[in-house]
Amino acid sequence: MVKVEKGDVIKLRYTGKIKETGEIFDTTDEEIAKQAGIYKENGVYGPVPIAVGAGHVLQGLDEALEGLEVGKKYEIEIPPEKGFGKRDRKLIKTFTLGQFRRQGIIPFPGMPVEIETEGGRKLKGRVLTVSGGRVRVDFNHPYAGKHLIYEVEIVEKVEDPIEKVKGMIELRLPRVDANKVIIEVGEKDVVVDFTPVLDEVDRGTLALGEILLESDLKFLGYEEITFKPNVEELLKPPEEEAEAEEEVIEEKVEEAEPAETAEATEETTETTQEEKPAEEKAEDEETNETEEPKEEAGKAEEEEKPKKRTRKSTKGRKTRRTTTKKTTSKKKTKAAEEKEEKSE
Repeated sequence: MVKVEKGDVIKLRYTGKIKETGEIFDTTDEEIAKQAGIYKENGVYGPVPIAVGAGHVLQGLDEALEGLEVGKKYEIEIPPEKGFGKRDRKLIKTFTLGQFRRQGIIPFPGMPVEIETEGGRKLKGRVLTVSGGRVRVDFNHPYAGKHLIYEVEIVEKVEDPIEKVKGMIELRLPRVDANKVIIEVGEKDVVVDFTPVLDEVDRGTLALGEILLESDLKFLGYEEITFKPNVEELLKPPEEEAEAEEEVIEEKVEEAEPAETAEATEETTETTQEEKPAEEKAEDEETNETEEPKEEAGKAEEEEKPKKRTRKSTKGRKTRRTTTKKTTSKKKTKAAEEKEEKSE
Protein backbone atom coordinates (compact mmCIF):
# COMPACT_ATOMS: atom_id res chain seq x y z
CA MET A 1 0.00 0.00 0.00
CA VAL A 2 1.72 3.19 -1.26
CA LYS A 3 0.42 6.52 0.03
CA VAL A 4 1.06 9.97 -1.38
CA GLU A 5 2.92 12.57 0.66
CA LYS A 6 3.66 16.23 0.14
CA GLY A 7 6.62 16.66 -2.21
CA ASP A 8 5.94 13.43 -4.13
CA VAL A 9 5.83 13.49 -7.91
CA ILE A 10 2.79 11.57 -9.14
CA LYS A 11 0.87 10.95 -12.35
CA LEU A 12 -2.75 11.96 -11.90
CA ARG A 13 -5.88 11.20 -13.87
CA TYR A 14 -8.89 13.43 -13.11
CA THR A 15 -12.21 14.92 -14.25
CA GLY A 16 -13.59 18.11 -12.71
CA LYS A 17 -17.22 19.26 -12.79
CA ILE A 18 -19.52 21.82 -11.20
CA LYS A 19 -21.52 20.32 -8.32
CA GLU A 20 -24.57 22.53 -8.89
CA THR A 21 -24.93 21.79 -12.63
CA GLY A 22 -22.86 18.68 -13.32
CA GLU A 23 -21.02 20.61 -16.06
CA ILE A 24 -17.58 19.11 -16.87
CA PHE A 25 -15.02 21.90 -17.13
CA ASP A 26 -11.71 19.98 -17.12
CA THR A 27 -10.47 16.41 -17.71
CA THR A 28 -7.38 14.40 -18.61
CA ASP A 29 -9.52 11.90 -20.57
CA GLU A 30 -9.76 12.63 -24.30
CA GLU A 31 -13.07 10.80 -24.81
CA ILE A 32 -14.76 12.55 -21.88
CA ALA A 33 -13.50 15.90 -23.25
CA LYS A 34 -15.10 15.18 -26.62
CA GLN A 35 -18.39 14.14 -25.03
CA ALA A 36 -18.46 17.27 -22.82
CA GLY A 37 -17.68 19.56 -25.75
CA ILE A 38 -14.43 20.85 -24.24
CA TYR A 39 -12.02 18.92 -26.45
CA LYS A 40 -9.04 20.93 -27.72
CA GLU A 41 -7.16 19.98 -30.87
CA ASN A 42 -3.84 21.05 -29.39
CA GLY A 43 -4.62 19.70 -25.95
CA VAL A 44 -2.49 17.02 -24.27
CA TYR A 45 -4.48 14.18 -22.71
CA GLY A 46 -3.57 11.35 -20.38
CA PRO A 47 -2.28 11.21 -16.78
CA VAL A 48 -0.60 14.51 -15.87
CA PRO A 49 2.61 14.65 -13.79
CA ILE A 50 2.45 16.98 -10.77
CA ALA A 51 4.35 17.58 -7.55
CA VAL A 52 1.99 17.28 -4.59
CA GLY A 53 1.89 20.53 -2.62
CA ALA A 54 3.56 22.63 -5.36
CA GLY A 55 0.33 24.31 -6.47
CA HIS A 56 0.11 22.56 -9.82
CA VAL A 57 -3.62 21.98 -9.26
CA LEU A 58 -6.33 23.87 -7.36
CA GLN A 59 -5.60 24.34 -3.67
CA GLY A 60 -8.47 22.13 -2.47
CA LEU A 61 -7.44 19.26 -4.76
CA ASP A 62 -3.73 19.65 -3.92
CA GLU A 63 -4.40 19.33 -0.20
CA ALA A 64 -6.79 16.40 -0.66
CA LEU A 65 -4.18 14.31 -2.54
CA GLU A 66 -2.00 13.89 0.53
CA GLY A 67 -2.59 10.49 2.13
CA LEU A 68 -4.38 8.93 -0.87
CA GLU A 69 -3.28 5.50 -2.12
CA VAL A 70 -1.76 4.84 -5.51
CA GLY A 71 -4.08 2.94 -7.87
CA LYS A 72 -7.35 3.82 -6.12
CA LYS A 73 -10.14 6.12 -7.40
CA TYR A 74 -11.58 8.92 -5.25
CA GLU A 75 -14.27 11.60 -5.45
CA ILE A 76 -13.28 14.87 -3.84
CA GLU A 77 -15.52 17.89 -3.14
CA ILE A 78 -13.92 21.32 -3.08
CA PRO A 79 -15.54 24.46 -1.62
CA PRO A 80 -15.42 27.78 -3.59
CA GLU A 81 -12.73 29.36 -1.40
CA LYS A 82 -10.35 26.48 -2.24
CA GLY A 83 -11.49 26.25 -5.84
CA PHE A 84 -11.94 29.25 -8.14
CA GLY A 85 -12.65 31.60 -5.25
CA LYS A 86 -15.75 33.35 -4.00
CA ARG A 87 -17.53 35.89 -6.15
CA ASP A 88 -16.24 39.42 -5.61
CA ARG A 89 -18.70 42.23 -6.43
CA LYS A 90 -15.76 44.63 -6.80
CA LEU A 91 -14.75 42.68 -9.91
CA ILE A 92 -18.00 43.69 -11.68
CA LYS A 93 -17.24 46.86 -13.66
CA THR A 94 -19.42 49.25 -15.71
CA PHE A 95 -18.28 50.80 -19.05
CA THR A 96 -19.91 53.06 -21.61
CA LEU A 97 -21.13 51.58 -24.88
CA GLY A 98 -18.96 54.13 -26.71
CA GLN A 99 -15.77 52.66 -25.19
CA PHE A 100 -16.55 49.37 -26.94
CA ARG A 101 -17.72 50.90 -30.21
CA ARG A 102 -14.54 53.01 -30.56
CA GLN A 103 -12.66 49.69 -30.68
CA GLY A 104 -15.09 48.28 -33.22
CA ILE A 105 -16.80 45.99 -30.68
CA ILE A 106 -20.57 45.55 -30.36
CA PRO A 107 -21.10 43.93 -26.94
CA PHE A 108 -23.86 41.50 -26.00
CA PRO A 109 -24.67 39.49 -22.80
CA GLY A 110 -22.42 36.49 -22.33
CA MET A 111 -19.74 37.84 -24.67
CA PRO A 112 -16.14 37.16 -23.45
CA VAL A 113 -13.97 40.27 -23.40
CA GLU A 114 -10.41 41.22 -22.51
CA ILE A 115 -9.57 44.67 -21.22
CA GLU A 116 -6.16 46.18 -20.55
CA THR A 117 -5.86 48.34 -17.43
CA GLU A 118 -3.86 51.57 -17.17
CA GLY A 119 -1.05 49.59 -15.60
CA GLY A 120 -0.90 47.31 -18.65
CA ARG A 121 -2.58 44.36 -16.95
CA LYS A 122 -5.01 42.34 -19.06
CA LEU A 123 -8.28 41.23 -17.49
CA LYS A 124 -10.60 38.60 -18.93
CA GLY A 125 -14.30 39.01 -18.24
CA ARG A 126 -17.81 38.30 -19.45
CA VAL A 127 -20.50 40.81 -20.44
CA LEU A 128 -23.45 40.63 -18.02
CA THR A 129 -25.81 43.28 -19.40
CA VAL A 130 -26.05 45.96 -22.10
CA SER A 131 -28.60 48.71 -21.47
CA GLY A 132 -28.97 52.52 -21.49
CA GLY A 133 -25.55 52.96 -23.09
CA ARG A 134 -23.99 51.05 -20.22
CA VAL A 135 -22.16 47.72 -20.32
CA ARG A 136 -21.64 45.67 -17.16
CA VAL A 137 -18.69 43.26 -17.25
CA ASP A 138 -17.93 40.55 -14.68
CA PHE A 139 -14.20 39.87 -14.18
CA ASN A 140 -14.76 37.07 -11.67
CA HIS A 141 -13.74 33.57 -12.78
CA PRO A 142 -16.70 31.88 -14.54
CA TYR A 143 -16.73 29.21 -11.81
CA ALA A 144 -16.18 31.58 -8.87
CA GLY A 145 -18.54 30.81 -6.01
CA LYS A 146 -19.16 27.25 -7.31
CA HIS A 147 -18.61 23.97 -5.46
CA LEU A 148 -16.47 21.53 -7.43
CA ILE A 149 -16.37 17.75 -7.67
CA TYR A 150 -13.19 15.99 -8.76
CA GLU A 151 -13.01 12.32 -9.70
CA VAL A 152 -9.34 11.37 -9.34
CA GLU A 153 -7.00 8.39 -9.64
CA ILE A 154 -3.32 8.37 -8.76
CA VAL A 155 -1.84 6.25 -11.52
CA GLU A 156 1.80 6.26 -10.42
CA LYS A 157 4.19 7.59 -7.82
CA VAL A 158 7.48 8.53 -9.49
CA GLU A 159 10.61 7.50 -7.57
CA ASP A 160 13.54 7.94 -9.99
CA PRO A 161 15.12 11.47 -9.71
CA ILE A 162 15.62 11.84 -13.47
CA GLU A 163 12.04 10.73 -14.15
CA LYS A 164 10.83 13.33 -11.65
CA VAL A 165 12.62 16.07 -13.61
CA LYS A 166 11.17 14.68 -16.85
CA GLY A 167 7.72 14.81 -15.26
CA MET A 168 8.13 18.51 -14.49
CA ILE A 169 9.26 19.13 -18.08
CA GLU A 170 6.17 17.32 -19.39
CA LEU A 171 3.99 19.47 -17.11
CA ARG A 172 5.49 22.82 -18.10
CA LEU A 173 6.44 22.05 -21.71
CA PRO A 174 4.02 19.34 -22.89
CA ARG A 175 5.07 19.79 -26.54
CA VAL A 176 8.72 19.00 -25.78
CA ASP A 177 9.91 15.41 -25.96
CA ALA A 178 11.39 15.06 -22.46
CA ASN A 179 13.23 11.88 -23.50
CA LYS A 180 15.46 13.97 -25.81
CA VAL A 181 16.41 16.42 -23.06
CA ILE A 182 19.78 15.74 -21.41
CA ILE A 183 19.38 15.64 -17.62
CA GLU A 184 22.19 15.35 -15.05
CA VAL A 185 21.13 15.00 -11.43
CA GLY A 186 23.28 15.42 -8.33
CA GLU A 187 22.37 15.40 -4.67
CA LYS A 188 21.48 19.10 -4.58
CA ASP A 189 22.16 20.21 -8.15
CA VAL A 190 20.60 19.51 -11.53
CA VAL A 191 21.53 20.36 -15.14
CA VAL A 192 18.81 20.42 -17.81
CA ASP A 193 20.11 20.69 -21.38
CA PHE A 194 17.45 21.59 -23.98
CA THR A 195 19.96 21.84 -26.85
CA PRO A 196 18.70 18.65 -28.62
CA VAL A 197 15.13 20.08 -28.85
CA LEU A 198 15.87 23.74 -29.67
CA ASP A 199 14.49 23.33 -33.20
CA GLU A 200 11.25 21.78 -31.93
CA VAL A 201 10.00 24.57 -29.64
CA ASP A 202 9.63 28.35 -29.72
CA ARG A 203 12.48 30.02 -27.83
CA GLY A 204 10.09 32.34 -25.95
CA THR A 205 7.96 29.39 -24.86
CA LEU A 206 11.08 27.54 -23.73
CA ALA A 207 12.27 30.57 -21.73
CA LEU A 208 8.91 30.77 -19.92
CA GLY A 209 9.05 27.02 -19.30
CA GLU A 210 12.51 27.33 -17.73
CA ILE A 211 11.27 30.06 -15.36
CA LEU A 212 8.43 27.82 -14.17
CA LEU A 213 10.67 24.75 -14.06
CA GLU A 214 13.15 26.50 -11.80
CA SER A 215 10.51 26.96 -9.09
CA ASP A 216 9.35 23.35 -9.52
CA LEU A 217 12.88 21.95 -9.17
CA LYS A 218 13.54 24.09 -6.11
CA PHE A 219 10.35 22.67 -4.61
CA LEU A 220 11.82 19.18 -5.21
CA GLY A 221 14.88 20.15 -3.15
CA TYR A 222 17.46 21.22 -5.74
CA GLU A 223 19.54 24.24 -4.76
CA GLU A 224 21.68 24.69 -7.87
CA ILE A 225 19.76 24.57 -11.15
CA THR A 226 21.41 25.04 -14.56
CA PHE A 227 19.61 25.33 -17.90
CA LYS A 228 21.30 25.04 -21.30
CA PRO A 229 20.69 27.43 -22.96
CA ASN A 230 19.54 29.69 -20.12
CA VAL A 231 16.71 32.27 -20.22
CA GLU A 232 19.05 35.17 -21.10
CA GLU A 233 20.52 33.26 -24.03
CA LEU A 234 17.07 32.23 -25.27
CA LEU A 235 15.77 35.82 -25.22
CA LYS A 236 18.80 37.33 -26.96
CA PRO A 237 18.00 39.04 -30.30
CA PRO A 238 19.32 37.08 -33.32
CA GLU A 239 21.93 39.81 -34.01
CA GLU A 240 23.41 39.60 -30.50
CA GLU A 241 23.33 35.81 -30.66
CA ALA A 242 25.28 35.89 -33.94
CA GLU A 243 27.83 38.27 -32.38
CA ALA A 244 28.15 36.00 -29.35
CA GLU A 245 28.77 33.02 -31.65
CA GLU A 246 31.45 34.99 -33.51
CA GLU A 247 33.13 35.86 -30.20
CA VAL A 248 33.10 32.20 -29.19
CA ILE A 249 34.67 31.26 -32.53
CA GLU A 250 37.36 33.95 -32.12
CA GLU A 251 38.13 32.72 -28.61
CA LYS A 252 38.47 29.18 -29.91
CA VAL A 253 40.81 30.39 -32.68
CA GLU A 254 42.91 32.31 -30.15
CA GLU A 255 43.09 29.25 -27.93
CA ALA A 256 44.06 27.11 -30.90
CA GLU A 257 46.90 29.45 -32.02
CA PRO A 258 49.17 28.86 -28.97
CA ALA A 259 48.56 25.15 -29.33
CA GLU A 260 49.54 25.31 -33.02
CA THR A 261 52.64 27.36 -32.12
CA ALA A 262 53.58 24.75 -29.52
CA GLU A 263 53.06 22.01 -32.07
CA ALA A 264 55.17 23.91 -34.61
CA THR A 265 57.94 24.32 -32.01
CA GLU A 266 57.79 20.61 -31.25
CA GLU A 267 57.92 19.82 -34.96
CA THR A 268 60.94 22.18 -35.39
CA THR A 269 62.69 20.49 -32.46
CA GLU A 270 61.93 17.08 -33.91
CA THR A 271 63.17 18.23 -37.32
CA THR A 272 66.39 19.56 -35.77
CA GLN A 273 66.84 16.30 -33.94
CA GLU A 274 66.20 14.44 -37.16
CA GLU A 275 68.62 16.71 -39.07
CA LYS A 276 71.40 16.09 -36.56
CA PRO A 277 71.46 12.37 -37.12
CA ALA A 278 71.30 13.13 -40.82
CA GLU A 279 74.37 15.31 -40.54
CA GLU A 280 76.06 12.66 -38.46
CA LYS A 281 75.09 10.13 -41.10
CA ALA A 282 76.58 12.39 -43.75
CA GLU A 283 79.78 12.66 -41.76
CA ASP A 284 79.81 8.90 -41.33
CA GLU A 285 79.27 8.51 -45.04
CA GLU A 286 82.13 10.92 -45.76
CA THR A 287 84.35 8.98 -43.33
CA ASN A 288 83.34 5.73 -44.99
CA GLU A 289 84.02 7.26 -48.39
CA THR A 290 87.47 8.33 -47.15
CA GLU A 291 88.15 4.88 -45.76
CA GLU A 292 86.87 3.20 -48.92
CA PRO A 293 89.55 4.80 -51.15
CA LYS A 294 92.14 3.70 -48.62
CA GLU A 295 90.81 0.20 -48.75
CA GLU A 296 90.70 0.39 -52.55
CA ALA A 297 94.29 1.64 -52.56
CA GLY A 298 95.27 -1.26 -50.33
CA LYS A 299 93.51 -3.67 -52.63
CA ALA A 300 95.23 -2.11 -55.59
CA GLU A 301 98.59 -2.59 -53.91
CA GLU A 302 97.70 -6.18 -53.16
CA GLU A 303 96.66 -6.64 -56.77
CA GLU A 304 99.88 -5.07 -57.95
CA LYS A 305 101.97 -7.43 -55.81
CA PRO A 306 100.79 -10.57 -57.58
CA LYS A 307 101.50 -8.86 -60.88
CA LYS A 308 105.13 -8.36 -59.82
CA ARG A 309 105.33 -12.01 -58.85
CA THR A 310 104.10 -13.00 -62.27
CA ARG A 311 106.79 -10.92 -63.89
CA LYS A 312 109.43 -12.69 -61.75
CA SER A 313 108.17 -16.11 -62.78
CA THR A 314 108.31 -14.97 -66.41
CA LYS A 315 111.94 -14.02 -66.04
CA GLY A 316 112.61 -17.44 -64.57
CA ARG A 317 110.98 -19.10 -67.55
CA LYS A 318 113.10 -17.01 -69.93
CA THR A 319 116.25 -18.07 -68.06
CA ARG A 320 115.29 -21.68 -68.32
CA ARG A 321 114.64 -21.27 -72.03
CA THR A 322 118.09 -19.65 -72.50
CA THR A 323 119.75 -22.51 -70.64
CA THR A 324 118.02 -25.02 -72.86
CA LYS A 325 119.24 -23.22 -76.01
CA LYS A 326 122.83 -23.22 -74.68
CA THR A 327 122.68 -26.94 -73.89
CA THR A 328 121.42 -27.67 -77.40
CA SER A 329 124.20 -25.70 -79.06
CA LYS A 330 126.80 -27.56 -76.97
CA LYS A 331 125.39 -30.86 -78.11
CA LYS A 332 125.53 -29.73 -81.70
CA THR A 333 129.23 -28.67 -81.26
CA LYS A 334 130.12 -32.06 -79.71
CA ALA A 335 128.40 -33.89 -82.52
CA ALA A 336 130.33 -31.87 -85.10
CA GLU A 337 133.59 -32.56 -83.35
CA GLU A 338 132.88 -36.29 -83.27
CA LYS A 339 132.11 -36.24 -86.99
CA GLU A 340 135.43 -34.53 -87.72
CA GLU A 341 137.34 -37.09 -85.66
CA LYS A 342 135.71 -39.94 -87.52
CA SER A 343 136.51 -38.38 -90.84
CA GLU A 344 140.14 -38.08 -89.88
